[in-house]
Amino acid sequence: MPGSKDPFALSAVDARDAIRAGALSPVALVDACLARIRALDPALQAWIHVDEAGARTQAALREEEAKSGKLRGGLHGIPVGIKDIFDVAGMPTTAGAKPWAHTRPTQDAPSVQFLRNKGAIILGKTHTTQFAYRDPAPTRNPWNPEHTPGGSSSGSGAAVAARMVPLALGSQTGGSVLRPAAYCGVVGYKPAHGAIPTDGVVPLAWSLDHVGVFGRSVPDVLLVLEVFALWHPGGAIHRPARLAIAPELLARAEPDVAAQVQAAARAFAGAGAAVDELKMPPSFAELADAGQAILESEAAAYHEPSFAKYADQYGAGIRSCVEAGLKRPAAAYVRATRVRARFRTEMGRLLASYDAVISPTAPAPAPRGLEWTGDASLCAPWSTAGFPSITLPSGVAASGLPHAVQLSAVPDRNIMLLHFAGWCEQVLGFTAAPLDMGPHDAGPQTPV
Repeated sequence: MPGSKDPFALSAVDARDAIRAGALSPVALVDACLARIRALDPALQAWIHVDEAGARTQAALREEEAKSGKLRGGLHGIPVGIKDIFDVAGMPTTAGAKPWAHTRPTQDAPSVQFLRNKGAIILGKTHTTQFAYRDPAPTRNPWNPEHTPGGSSSGSGAAVAARMVPLALGSQTGGSVLRPAAYCGVVGYKPAHGAIPTDGVVPLAWSLDHVGVFGRSVPDVLLVLEVFALWHPGGAIHRPARLAIAPELLARAEPDVAAQVQAAARAFAGAGAAVDELKMPPSFAELADAGQAILESEAAAYHEPSFAKYADQYGAGIRSCVEAGLKRPAAAYVRATRVRARFRTEMGRLLASYDAVISPTAPAPAPRGLEWTGDASLCAPWSTAGFPSITLPSGVAASGLPHAVQLSAVPDRNIMLLHFAGWCEQVLGFTAAPLDMGPHDAGPQTPV
């Protein structure tokens, strides 16, 4: 087992390698993660349901298989957390809502089943905002419990950051994977829309919902992408990288965040990347309103039957969303989808010759307080358009909270974006972790 790390502190890749080498038992890894959850989760509240007995049973089976050389795949024996809008057989799906909305599915969502088939151990369900919208979950940020971890995949981001689990699934409709990953100082990735199936996942807005992944590094995320046949070896960059930076996006962030992104871009340029300024296309001015119109309309279509009975049990945020969608005329929805299509075309042309556009993931580090999950406006364009995006931790602010950069690419470059992000991650060299994270700690870092 690499170094002297406790098993819970291992990355997914290190844990995989140790299991394959016979240096780590899946049972020992699961027990270490469960002990970590028992120690930290009363304060952080990342988990709504932990299946201790089921996880240990799975771990024992994976251990016996490993001993006999029958490895199921790259995730064999690796614990994974699942956002509580995904169906997991035998575990409750609450969607962060009141009891009337709870279900206990008998089948896994296909995305969860894919993980199981490759040997992953489902540890439990992580907290989500109500129906994956804006009403906060109880989860706190591992870097500072007085700050939000972001949303809506609040528990997934916090659980990975706090070393309770090496990997977790989340979902993103606006900024619900990348923003909590950025706030919690981990890697968050969402591929292009539809690349990972959303069947068996409680929808917020069908044409905007993406399944995403939380990990501690790009190689960790690649392990999960292999499960969904979105990754294959040998795809590393063997040519000069090309990066675009859009001043219009930088202007939407606080000065220290914009400076951090610019510093990262300079570091990439110093490592050999070509960096060009890019002007956002005309349709960008209309995209935020269009995205919100699509989200509200599709959320209203899904929730209308239950909303007629239980409107008073919806949180204020999701209730306002559904009410707005129910009032929105069909013509407005159609106009919004046409704006989206125009942005996809215009932005796709602009980015065709680049590996990615770099931007802030959020306008500021995680806000203080738990009443708001933060500003998703810098993630939302890529969700609305269905472009793949990844966030990488890039430094630690004066407040002690993580900084991050976001990389986005055109929809047919899921894998190219990940390989480019892996190169960027090496240039950034981020190794800091929250307090009380064991031997992995590197302490606060200055920006790039």
